[in-house]
Amino acid sequence: MENVKTVLAVIGSAAMFTIAPAAIAEQSPGLMNVHLSNVANNIARNINVDVSQIPATVQVRVGVAAEVCNVAENVLADRHKSGIGNCTAETTSAELDQTVHRQIKGITQ
Repeated sequence: MENVKTVLAVIGSAAMFTIAPAAIAEQSPGLMNVHLSNVANNIARNINVDVSQIPATVQVRVGVAAEVCNVAENVLADRHKSGIGNCTAETTSAELDQTVHRQIKGITQ
């Protein structure tokens, strides 16, 4: 019985830590989640890291998201207000590259 309690506690903790970053991401005002799958190779080359180090998403200012996702800033701002705070990058920029680099290095802004 003790082993079952331990296993359940570990599973519960793992679930909490998996869900927590998503909850924090949703609460960041003025930031958008940008999916990087389309530009991961370019970013990796630009910041001189292996593509496997590029995260699936990063959070950036709405203006940066609009630029790299090729979506009007006001459209993204409206999406953000309605709870759809994400887009997929079609290109990269110096600021997006720097944001990814900081995240890889564990540097907070």
